[in-house]
Amino acid sequence: MHRGKGMKFVGDSRIRENDDRHIPKDYSEYPGRTEPFWPNFLLKEWLVGAVFLVGFLVLTVAHPAPLEKEADPSTAGYIPLPDWYFLFLYQFLKYPFASGDYVVIGTIVIPGLAFGALLLAPFLDKGPERRPTKRPIATSLMLIGIISVFYLTWEAADHVDWEARAASQKLVEGIEIDQESPGYQVYSQNSCLQCHGDTLEGGAAAPPLIDTGLTADEIKDIAQNGIGTMPAGQFEGSDEELQQLAEFIESLNAE
Repeated sequence: MHRGKGMKFVGDSRIRENDDRHIPKDYSEYPGRTEPFWPNFLLKEWLVGAVFLVGFLVLTVAHPAPLEKEADPSTAGYIPLPDWYFLFLYQFLKYPFASGDYVVIGTIVIPGLAFGALLLAPFLDKGPERRPTKRPIATSLMLIGIISVFYLTWEAADHVDWEARAASQKLVEGIEIDQESPGYQVYSQNSCLQCHGDTLEGGAAAPPLIDTGLTADEIKDIAQNGIGTMPAGQFEGSDEELQQLAEFIESLNAE
């Protein structure tokens, strides 16, 4: 059919007359309840993300992450520990069914099934309801995941002496150890070196001996009578050697 000069209208029988599936919905009848994705909604998302990003950057500048001393593979007493957000997996691998000969189950199989279930939750429960009580499958999977992670993290954190660990991993700068001094020779010949390390920076089971703030007499008393988890009778030597050791440790002050 021709209308106007050079204008043609072509009909396509493959498209139904009343087929409105590909026609965008008209939201003009619902003022204030919806808005265009671009740019209104997306701009709000960007603004919220920018606020959180700036807040996070300010937090990192005001409270930088604490630094620990360099890793030393020769420290036999060091117990590696993951960051807090992996403590639940760390605790999970302590159980017999997830460690030893079954370590593959604890590291791959069970975590894979758990995270896979969370990923499949939206596809397993496709109901239109938004109330948790109306979404039993998705709600159950999320509750099980939250409770499991919280419990395992709590169990792992409850068995760690955080103060002793922080003291043993404290970063100490500006300390030069005179390994030729008589005090260090006495230190290396006793069992002190096994727990406190050759640089006296401590380990998982022993605090550092640098900048202790203790007097020589207090150090001598601890070496003979013990303190905390350190038993008595650890020092084996003469009174002169004990005095040399105490004076040597007392002299180790951070600059």
